[in-house]
Amino acid sequence: MKQGFFDHVLDAFEGFAGDANGTVHASSHGRGLKVWFGTTDSRSAKEHYEAQLIRVDGAVSCEIGFHAEHRDPTRNEAVLAALLAEEAIWREELGADAEAGPFIGMDDWVRISEVWDPPDPDDPEASMEVAARLADYVDALEPVRRSLEMR
Repeated sequence: MKQGFFDHVLDAFEGFAGDANGTVHASSHGRGLKVWFGTTDSRSAKEHYEAQLIRVDGAVSCEIGFHAEHRDPTRNEAVLAALLAEEAIWREELGADAEAGPFIGMDDWVRISEVWDPPDPDDPEASMEVAARLADYVDALEPVRRSLEMR
């Protein structure tokens, strides 16, 4: 991926994401972007949103969505189960492309995400499209995730 592509995604994401979800923390690198809300501690970052390049069946793809990556797999499963119990709230906004289940290539982690063909780093619209879809995941899932934390 062209150097700085995910930095452009982050810039665009900040324009799409509303302030309603709290303080945004982000980390971008050559193969992706991770965004989380809450504090800067590592525990908060274990549940986050990502747009990243991954390999699926040997081919490079772009995954966009939510991850739970706690060390304890049962905690990840509990996060996913709680979000799936509220699926009626977020499914309409995210649509059928949002798949819930094990993280691609790591069964101890879980996801609600979708996989796209890799974006063209020379297409100026590509970073906007990735950022907009990542913001869709945040807007659909973060209010639900936060309400579950309060229970």
